[in-house]
Amino acid sequence: MGSSLLTLFVSFGLPLGAKTIFIAHVMFCLSYVVVTVKARIASLDPRLEQAASDLYANELQTFTRITLPLVAPGIAAGALLAFSLSFDDYIVTNFNASSSSVTFPMYVWGAAQRGTPVQINVIGTAMFLIAILAVGAGQLVASRRNKAKW
Repeated sequence: MGSSLLTLFVSFGLPLGAKTIFIAHVMFCLSYVVVTVKARIASLDPRLEQAASDLYANELQTFTRITLPLVAPGIAAGALLAFSLSFDDYIVTNFNASSSSVTFPMYVWGAAQRGTPVQINVIGTAMFLIAILAVGAGQLVASRRNKAKW
């Protein structure tokens, strides 16, 4: 993927840098996000949208009040998956970066050649704690919703 995107960027004459890294990471993560969101959309009950139209809601109101809140967990899961995949992807980044670009995966790889610096451990711990807090918050919201139903 990294080399094919590099070939594409070079053939179009795009200068390598932050823009090409961004495009490469979007292309790399797009398939994962689509699969995640599509699975959530497939589980939707079409009767909910039909009920909204029976209650005279237009398409925008149906989308914002019915569809989007039901699909939001899939969108959030896709965003978190894309972030985690993009956060440590060295190969795609290395192929599509200029020689002056240093992203976090490239910094970690270069630093690992000389020994692991303390900053990498701090960032790893922070990412772990953020993930634990996100899961905990999701569980708390889900338990409150279940209590409200009863």
